[in-house]
Amino acid sequence: MGTERLQAFSDGVLAIIITVMLLEMKIPHGDDLSSLRPILPVFLSYILSFIYIGIYWSNHHHMLYSVKHVNGAVLWANTHLLFWLSLVPFASGWMGENHFTKWPVILYGITLCMSGVAYYILAQALIKLHGKNSTIGIAIGRDKKGVTSVVMYLIAIAAAFFNSSISLILYTCVACMWLIPDKRIEKNLKKDNV
Repeated sequence: MGTERLQAFSDGVLAIIITVMLLEMKIPHGDDLSSLRPILPVFLSYILSFIYIGIYWSNHHHMLYSVKHVNGAVLWANTHLLFWLSLVPFASGWMGENHFTKWPVILYGITLCMSGVAYYILAQALIKLHGKNSTIGIAIGRDKKGVTSVVMYLIAIAAAFFNSSISLILYTCVACMWLIPDKRIEKNLKKDNV
């Protein structure tokens, strides 16, 4: 089967995730700038999570664009990824509402870590289906960037037991690392089209 329905379904789920995150932000009572101060942690948590969802959407789009078809294993791997991403609004909201305290920051890190693992599993399912010499197989390779991200999440989770600010810095660093779009797939697609 082709990738169109999988892409459309995933796009819809990610759009709902962003909408749920936005609806979690409560409108402050008051008409001056000081009334925004209490929701600042929730807003900052929203920004970080919105960036993460955007990163996953962008890379997911590139990954599926580079393949011709999917199978049952890919469908389940994709569902697994969407499950973990669907927990981001809850973890993000809890973290912001509690001003980035230890356990909410740990749960947020676990959610990010498992999303990273799920993305890796999806990529490997696609590589297995299309072969190591396919566009996606060559582009992803050993996926050093993805593995590095998961390791950084694990370090951040451990750091939260001592200082949640370190964890937030690490989560932000991983996001910054992925903000620059992954050129591996685009580069290999251009080679295939030449």
